[in-house]
Amino acid sequence: MNYADLKLAPTPNEWLEAAQSNIDVLLIDHANCEKKAASTALNLMYRYVEEGDLLLRLSALAREELRHFEQVVAILAKRDITYRQLSSARYAGELRKLVRTHEPARLIDLMVVSGVVEARSCERFERLMTVLDEELASFYSSLWRSEARHCGDYLGFAKKRDPQGFASRLKKVIECDEALITSKDQAFRFHSGIPA
Repeated sequence: MNYADLKLAPTPNEWLEAAQSNIDVLLIDHANCEKKAASTALNLMYRYVEEGDLLLRLSALAREELRHFEQVVAILAKRDITYRQLSSARYAGELRKLVRTHEPARLIDLMVVSGVVEARSCERFERLMTVLDEELASFYSSLWRSEARHCGDYLGFAKKRDPQGFASRLKKVIECDEALITSKDQAFRFHSGIPA
């Protein structure tokens, strides 16, 4: 499944303006997002050991996300920005509230939520490339392809496992994504909504 086919709501211009004036927070939270993405893939590997066709893809995905984390941390160091703890955005937590608790629906929903999070990252990268300095624009351009592939891996697995219910679950998660990124948020983060 192709990221562009999802037709996500565009990131609001107010968020982009906040990104330009909060580069340190943008990069720190981006590093955190890469760590969390790796952790999600590893947690899925531990929980769903019987999913042989998924395990190797998740392993590669986790390694790639950790490599991205290292790259962001290197940019932080180059720019003399101290990597520090930040509170999480509400974004992923709110999406995860949509995950059903019984199997196999839980696995399907985790795949759909993970795929939409990766898709939102792709959309943000595309928007950021147009407003950030050349180094960061080039960096986000280099990450775009892998995040799009991760999106396709997650959503492709969910669709294959639940061809009947996939579209309705995806629609629900995308609607939640749109509500979150177009509404006011108390803190600016990589996946936050419009800064309040």
